Amino acid sequence: MTGLDVERIRAHFDFPRTGRVVTNNAASTQPPRELVELYRELIPWYENVHRGQSTASRRTTDLFEDAYDTIARWINAPSRRCLVLGRNTTEAHNAVMYSLLTEFRHGDNVVTTMLEHNSNFVPWYALTHEILPRLGKTVECRPARLDADGNVDLEHLASLVDRHTKLICCTGASNFTGSRPDLAILRRIADASGYLQPTGERRSRLLIDGAQLVPGRAVDVQREDVDYLSFSFHKMLAPFGVGVLYAKEHLLRHGRPFLYGGDMIAEGRVFPDHVDYNDLPWKYSAGTPNILGVIVSAQALRLLADLTASSERPLFGGTGSFPYAVTQRTMDRLARHTAQLTGRAHRALAAIDGLTIYGPRERAPLIAFNRTGTDPFTLAKALDQRGVEARAGCHCATLAHHALRLDPPASCRLSFAVYNNEEDVDRAVEAVAAG
Repeated sequence: MTGLDVERIRAHFDFPRTGRVVTNNAASTQPPRELVELYRELIPWYENVHRGQSTASRRTTDLFEDAYDTIARWINAPSRRCLVLGRNTTEAHNAVMYSLLTEFRHGDNVVTTMLEHNSNFVPWYALTHEILPRLGKTVECRPARLDADGNVDLEHLASLVDRHTKLICCTGASNFTGSRPDLAILRRIADASGYLQPTGERRSRLLIDGAQLVPGRAVDVQREDVDYLSFSFHKMLAPFGVGVLYAKEHLLRHGRPFLYGGDMIAEGRVFPDHVDYNDLPWKYSAGTPNILGVIVSAQALRLLADLTASSERPLFGGTGSFPYAVTQRTMDRLARHTAQLTGRAHRALAAIDGLTIYGPRERAPLIAFNRTGTDPFTLAKALDQRGVEARAGCHCATLAHHALRLDPPASCRLSFAVYNNEEDVDRAVEAVAAG
């Protein structure tokens, strides 16, 4: 037993009334009713932030800034100054790429992996193959291979890292194999490189794609000692177009902004020959941000704590501090629940003749597979006809599908969230068996 009252949790969502079996949660989760209503409730007092003197502007600014604080506390970041909020995880990775663009030296390299989501490979491919060559710099992109179980081969990754490795980019949890590389090992590999950073540190930076990691377990950025961490709220109950980049504060102070103009400029500090940028975190907040999306997305974290009953007091709708222990309890309960569902699905799917499951036994709450003689797209359509929402394709993990020599480079995937129950799993498995 996981201790979650799943039926009580499901009562906060509208999708169960449709009879849908929602098992495509690795792509996007469903929004609880409270978040949609909160969005609507904010409208009467909506106003832009940081530039207005009206009561509405000051009220909205307070809620907006508190949202930054809530998100920072959720991942145990030292403060809001460590956050860059944008549209999604992809934008977060591009923000890192552009912030480091002018720091790369001729002969440097970036180490990534064959397990990456396209959003954590293509920016580095573009940087090293298209952008920097036009600036007269030769920089390599070195992808680490996969092992037989669909994990990142960490020994191979370590062999690719040398004193010219500026950055290591790695998924925290694969959206294809479900593999979760050991972050402590990645940190040790990065530390051992000896690369001299502009800040004086001698180690490679470490960027973790947390799009599937942060929704699945508690992440303490100080304990994990990551330099950069990305994730998106549309995989955490809040489909309002908000993505998060955590970075160590000194890296954001030293780095170049991704976008220029608007709120990232210090008030009144634009001259023909000089421009001053705003204080952190607003230095990385160009133009008018997704104000209501940010406010409501932060409240999604508070609501998740309430749904799992992991806080001593209700948090949703409130502001102010709460201990990181709330995150730990919330995510531990959620992780136990989704692990139980994933294990149940894995055992049942493994018993189906002709089915190949990709990835290790211990995994993030998703399972990708193919069935001999059945195209994955055809299989996903067959599941849909039985009311089960799967997903077929490469899941933007194109490199890994090619590495496993899948033709077409695609698989069918089921993925689970806090509101899924055992009936969802059983219906999905039955649909796969029948498909």
